[in-house]
Amino acid sequence: MARAADRLNITQSALSHQVKGLEEQAGVELFVRRSKPLKLSAAGLRLLALAEDVLPRVEALEAEFRGIEDGMTGRLHIAMECHACFDWLIPVLDQFRHAWPEVDVDIRLRLAFGALTALDKEAVDLVISSDPDQMDGITYIPLFDYAPMCVMAAKNPLAQKPFVEAEDFRDQTLFTYPMDRARLDVFKELLTPAGVEPASVRQIELTDVILMLVASNRGIAVLPDWVMREVRTHRDYVVRPLTATGKTRRMFAAVREADATKPYMAHLIRIAKTEAVKLQR
Repeated sequence: MARAADRLNITQSALSHQVKGLEEQAGVELFVRRSKPLKLSAAGLRLLALAEDVLPRVEALEAEFRGIEDGMTGRLHIAMECHACFDWLIPVLDQFRHAWPEVDVDIRLRLAFGALTALDKEAVDLVISSDPDQMDGITYIPLFDYAPMCVMAAKNPLAQKPFVEAEDFRDQTLFTYPMDRARLDVFKELLTPAGVEPASVRQIELTDVILMLVASNRGIAVLPDWVMREVRTHRDYVVRPLTATGKTRRMFAAVREADATKPYMAHLIRIAKTEAVKLQR
């Protein structure tokens, strides 16, 4: 007891009072006092094992809380309403993880269709969206502008036109991502205002599959211009703007207002904007 008191920088009497108080709280004897040297009782050994498990976890949590206060750690769970954004986002997160290794990063794919609601309910922390909805406590940070473009097979008759219009879709199969029409650029910006319905609509999850079907002249698609960078020079494809003047959309990062000023969130937005510039090249 004397050596333990020395290690704790307290008197032996104070340590004895602490041990007595712990035994009164536990309701059992924690030491076998008849032995020399003093030994832990069976109950004391169990309490020691619990302490060795729990106390390091408490210390780790306290360190995490200090990190949160310092802005060095936290959670960054992301949902996307933009299927085509996945390939663009990965390089952003790769840079981010090197600068903020203590931040828990995850992409919540299953929340794509209710992403903004999930953000409001704190199920995610950031949403990539081109359709800002006015919600209390949610702020939208502009990332970049893009142009929805129509892609078709080179042998499709529409390839002879300098641009496509709503009427051009009436006899076409349209490939889209599996999203509500209200959040698809082709419907929101072109078809719905004109009251035009394509011959058929097929929902496809993957961009590469959409492009494969388009190349086979099974239908057409409308995708962001940055997706078209690689196919513009491919002889199987032709890319045309929507209408003679084209259409322009803006991508946003939606975050809770309370999180917008967090250092790691602000850094992620800066990286995202820098990477977005490369999309336009």
